[in-house]
Amino acid sequence: MIQLGIAVALVVLLVFLSLQWLKSSTNHGTFVDVPDFSKMSVPDMRDAVSDAGLRYEVLDSANYNPDYPRFSIIDQNPAAGNRVKENRKVYFTVNPSGYKTVTVPKIEQVTKRNATSMLRAVGLDVQRTTYIDELGKDMVYYIKFRGKRIKPGDKLPKTSKIELVCGNGNRTARSDIKAASE
Repeated sequence: MIQLGIAVALVVLLVFLSLQWLKSSTNHGTFVDVPDFSKMSVPDMRDAVSDAGLRYEVLDSANYNPDYPRFSIIDQNPAAGNRVKENRKVYFTVNPSGYKTVTVPKIEQVTKRNATSMLRAVGLDVQRTTYIDELGKDMVYYIKFRGKRIKPGDKLPKTSKIELVCGNGNRTARSDIKAASE
């Protein structure tokens, strides 16, 4: 009976000592407030993370966001204002240097409607349409970017604004003369 009492007392003492050790080694009850790192540059973020007693990991860059400076923090996990343990890792998403480039699809001799859909699908934006005297009404003859003619396969920044040059359905007198001489 005495031995059972001693065993129970030792177990209780061991559990109590273990809990005290865990409490002190895990900094139980002590927290760090996570700062707001948004729009901070990567070098500034590194200093701020170190000053806050945290660690960090940069995740792959997201799609370019023009509302944030280049190479700045656009997202963080845990979010700003959360309370975390000291030495906790904060995960960051960084704004890339600009829009990624996309390949211009082959849209010549395609209707304006289909060309617009194809261009939107790759991330380009049709800003305006210009018409020229050509037989194919609303048929795309070529496209322009910043006033210059571009070819299928050229690379442009995503979200670039382009101009479609389409036929208006009218033949010019010059094209009628050319056709008659052939």
